[in-house]
Amino acid sequence: MKKNIILVLLILLSSQLIKAQNVDLSGFARTYEGVNFSEGEFLVMQQTLNLNFEKRGEKVAFKANPMLYLNNSNDLSFNMREIYTDLYFKSFDLRIGKQQVVWGKSDGVFITDIVSPLNLTEFLLPDFDEIRTGVLAAKLDYYIGSGTLEAIWIPLFTPTTRPNESSPFYIPPTFMAPPSFDWSNSEIKPSLENSEMFLKYATMTSIVDFELMAGYTWDDNPSMHVQKNFLKDSASGTPSLIGLNISPEHHRLAVAGGAFSTQVKSAIFRGEVAYYTGKHFQTRDPNAVDALIEKDYLHYLVGVDYSIKGLNLSAQFIQEAIMDYDDLMNTSEMQSTMTFRAQYNLLRETLHLELFSYIGLTNEDALIRPKITYDFDDSFSILLGSNIFVGNESGRFGQYHDNSMIYAKIKYNF
Repeated sequence: MKKNIILVLLILLSSQLIKAQNVDLSGFARTYEGVNFSEGEFLVMQQTLNLNFEKRGEKVAFKANPMLYLNNSNDLSFNMREIYTDLYFKSFDLRIGKQQVVWGKSDGVFITDIVSPLNLTEFLLPDFDEIRTGVLAAKLDYYIGSGTLEAIWIPLFTPTTRPNESSPFYIPPTFMAPPSFDWSNSEIKPSLENSEMFLKYATMTSIVDFELMAGYTWDDNPSMHVQKNFLKDSASGTPSLIGLNISPEHHRLAVAGGAFSTQVKSAIFRGEVAYYTGKHFQTRDPNAVDALIEKDYLHYLVGVDYSIKGLNLSAQFIQEAIMDYDDLMNTSEMQSTMTFRAQYNLLRETLHLELFSYIGLTNEDALIRPKITYDFDDSFSILLGSNIFVGNESGRFGQYHDNSMIYAKIKYNF
């Protein structure tokens, strides 16, 4: 109740700010309902209010983007997605505050797009600008001819947000023995030493658009350090495993990569790659420290976009590879995935048909996402869609096979 009162006061205060400072207001209100195929139960019952407050001047600009989510009938959550100030100078711009950063050329895949961590409480189902989490950062864009050098400093680490135990997208881990968790090492205290830093150079030429990036960051996903507890049999002296002490911990990563896109006749070819050092993986090796092993890691993508008679087509091949692979590792040496998108507009571009699919080649699973959107006018639309998970529990998408659903979204933009 106290949280609800605070949110109401915030909205009232914002309305007074708009009147006093002539701030531009935009956003949307959305209702989103989803029913799973297997049980006919509601997986999603969500109401959303998104507000954008913007004020722009010649040398200074400001943006605040609060979002309210009402899940079911009484679970109200507040998220300040972005709140920052822009300062404009002759040859560079500076953005200070909580912000989302989007890098790379891929569609629905995060390779060099790693500055903003992810909110995976609903896996990959929300819109991608809602999956990304804003980070408290200072971002400098320095303009060099047709190129831009972008430098980002993040003093406060933000990890990936995972679904909690009440979520249908929570997958309980399996252990050989009852585990106990120690989360004390998972916190990254704000300090200069613990800061994250990213650098990107992007330019556009008549032949190709490309960008190069590098980062010194923390792994958004914690590694599970495991200590095994044994008890010796008093008669035989044989040790037996009775429990596990698990300590999640984030590790430093160094990453470098780049992306490109180029047009050849009516096709656009895209590519993106990132190489990581310092990545930790689980292993069954009894000689590995804390059941973890450190390896270099490669993540890359090639894709093509093509349009024919109003039909927009896109395909991507993505591969994740572990360097100097050890056969005792729990993760496959190669993980291969494809994506496919087809989109067609009808009725003077008011009716939109779309199919987007993730296809797991390694584990033979998939996420198939057909949807139909009708725009009644510029402000009001209705969407009908489905999320179909195919495969078994071993796959990235197949593990959610019980969550296949049909859903509807009604959205009003203002």
